[in-house]
Amino acid sequence: MIFLIATQNKHKKTEFSRILAPLGIEIKTAGELGLQYPDVEETGTTFEENALIKARAGCMLAGVPTLADDSGLCVDALDGAPGLYSARWSGDGETNGDDEANNDKLLRLLADVPDEQRTAHYVAAVAAVFPDGREFVTRGECYGRIAHERHGNGGFGYDPLFLVSTAGTESNEQAATGEFTQTFGEVPPAVKDSQSHRSRGLQNMYDILKKEL
Repeated sequence: MIFLIATQNKHKKTEFSRILAPLGIEIKTAGELGLQYPDVEETGTTFEENALIKARAGCMLAGVPTLADDSGLCVDALDGAPGLYSARWSGDGETNGDDEANNDKLLRLLADVPDEQRTAHYVAAVAAVFPDGREFVTRGECYGRIAHERHGNGGFGYDPLFLVSTAGTESNEQAATGEFTQTFGEVPPAVKDSQSHRSRGLQNMYDILKKEL
């Protein structure tokens, strides 16, 4: 069954496909369906609202079930920033910034912040919208700490700076008790799938779609 993914981000498509493929779902971008995904204004005040806005736009465009996510990094020392603006933090506020520029800004703002105060968490809201009007939204979170420099070439976004605790990633308290030895830019995809915010949101969506399809 074909699902549109409301993004052109090839990394996100890979993650969605990897987790949802056992359900017989084939993830396609708008370009692969011969369509052009419209510029969608993300006017929501939560990750969930923005994910639904994008999924609804894609479903209206393609007429097939559509998946979308809205995700971001929330840094405690920055009062939760960049949050909803994670992708476009170093841009003009309307368009997405470059991953490298976003990471440079994060490192600059945290330059004098000690390790114990560099706690952060990723958030991902995953939305599914069907042509028959069914809508579902799930959420995943992952807790860790921001490194002082990039580590690893895997992942995308802030992954090379997001250190994962060996004690787990389900809460600040749990993350604080472990050792921080690797970032999401260093761990294998299978490890990231077991811990990341997006994978947790997708696993929750997997459970819903298994019942709905």
